[in-house]
Amino acid sequence: MRTHIMTEFLKRFVHPLLWCGLGLFLFTAIAHAETAMDDDADTLFSSQLETLASGNLRERREQAAVIAASGHPRAAHVLSALLDGRLLSKGEGDEPLQVIVRDADSDAVEDAAFGHSMDSAEGARIVPINNPLRNALRDLIAVAEIHHEEPTHRVLASERLMVGDLNAEQMQLLRGRLTKEEDEAVQKALAMAIAVGQLKDPNADQRIEALDQLRGALHAHVRGQVAALAQNDPEAEVRRHAEQTMAAIQNRITLYRFSENLFFGLSLGSVLLLAALGLAITFGVMGVINMAHGELIMIGAYTTWFLQTLMPTQLTLSLWLAIPSAFLVAGLVGIAMERGVIRFLYGRPLETLLATFGLSLVLQQAVRSIFSPLNQAVASPEWISGSVALNPVLSLTWNRIYVLAFALLVFVALLLILKRTTLGLKVRAVSQNRAMAQALGVRAHWVDAMTFGLGAGIAGVAGVALAQLSNVGPNMGQSYIIDSFMVVVLGGVGNIWGTFVGAFGLGIMNKFLEPYAGAVLAKIVVLLFIILFIQYRPRGLFPQKGRSAEG
Repeated sequence: MRTHIMTEFLKRFVHPLLWCGLGLFLFTAIAHAETAMDDDADTLFSSQLETLASGNLRERREQAAVIAASGHPRAAHVLSALLDGRLLSKGEGDEPLQVIVRDADSDAVEDAAFGHSMDSAEGARIVPINNPLRNALRDLIAVAEIHHEEPTHRVLASERLMVGDLNAEQMQLLRGRLTKEEDEAVQKALAMAIAVGQLKDPNADQRIEALDQLRGALHAHVRGQVAALAQNDPEAEVRRHAEQTMAAIQNRITLYRFSENLFFGLSLGSVLLLAALGLAITFGVMGVINMAHGELIMIGAYTTWFLQTLMPTQLTLSLWLAIPSAFLVAGLVGIAMERGVIRFLYGRPLETLLATFGLSLVLQQAVRSIFSPLNQAVASPEWISGSVALNPVLSLTWNRIYVLAFALLVFVALLLILKRTTLGLKVRAVSQNRAMAQALGVRAHWVDAMTFGLGAGIAGVAGVALAQLSNVGPNMGQSYIIDSFMVVVLGGVGNIWGTFVGAFGLGIMNKFLEPYAGAVLAKIVVLLFIILFIQYRPRGLFPQKGRSAEG
């Protein structure tokens, strides 16, 4: 009985404790072993740096190659400092030699081997290099970056080695790195670099194998190497494979060029949509040919610039505040225009054209007098600036991506206002049959003022977006007024969906014509197309419905 109890006690309590103790012991032993290995690697790296700093120029070049191939995470950092003249050494006589890295943007210094910050580098001198070593260091830094912990650094290192003259040691390094690489993007970059190096292999079969691997590669250096093989390789079979590879690359480039033109067409279409939406409302509901519409866009852009001058360090906040502010300011100016001038000219489109043209000149001169006749630059927040490179031949700018998204949001918001609000119901009623709407108690004059204010406010919001693409100036609105009218007429006067289709249709058409006809001739061709189209469909793609529209 006691034996049984003792056995159960050992099984339930002692044995688990023993296993836990054994596991803890093994974990501690492994951790100590890894720490010791890291310490050994740092110690070895420190001694290599001392040799680098103390040797002559020939020894320094040999030691730089050893450091580059060491795989130490600080190797590229130290070699870059050596290339830029930021690697220092300190210590004379019996003093231990210290190798120091000075920061590129400040006077801060750190220990080269371990990265510990130091108080000063007083008495240290720059480790000298000559031109042959300087040229070699560029390749050696790329070799060192192959072992960097960040995948993006390893990709860039692979590309830098690829555009150089790959030797047998570097090819072996790339192949060895590929066998243990886990990141897919780095694997592709390594494989491409290896294939480019293999193009110079004396064996024709190896060159053909490399060409097959490079089909569809878009890097400029790859295209140059393949084109050279297609023209100069002594083997006819290699030249034939090179021509096929080049054709496959060109097909991919053509596809991406098409995608790029499509993106720029959509981007231009979003600008036209923002500029024309407000005009589609005022022109469609009231029949007013508003030549001051471009100046309402300008007011929105100047509102953006003014808020940014008040908050120069808060670019994101000023941009978000500019959207409602531009809508209110431009909307109030539009209501004032409608109540002060335009309401006396309904039914006389030629006189509204002349009156609004005069108002546009007044607004331009007012801006010149209040601010300046010079153009003003609007700074974009960091998250809007720059571009995203999808591949070596296709990159998309962030500001145009955001303007496209913003235009779609404004369009959806306007649709909701017109379809889901009381104001939208009255606007549609007045646009379709003004007399019947008035007979049912709709205050048409109030609807006119609110509609004009809504259209002007949307023009102001368009100015916020356009300020991110170009400079702000008194004449900026003139660049969009003609295009806005073309969009509205093509889509169908007063039809929001017609404006959407017309804006993106004209934008895409323009951008696909520009590479063949040029910017000016492309606009002329688009204008001729609209004239011929209006001859065939005088009321546009989506004509307005209703008794007034029919008449």
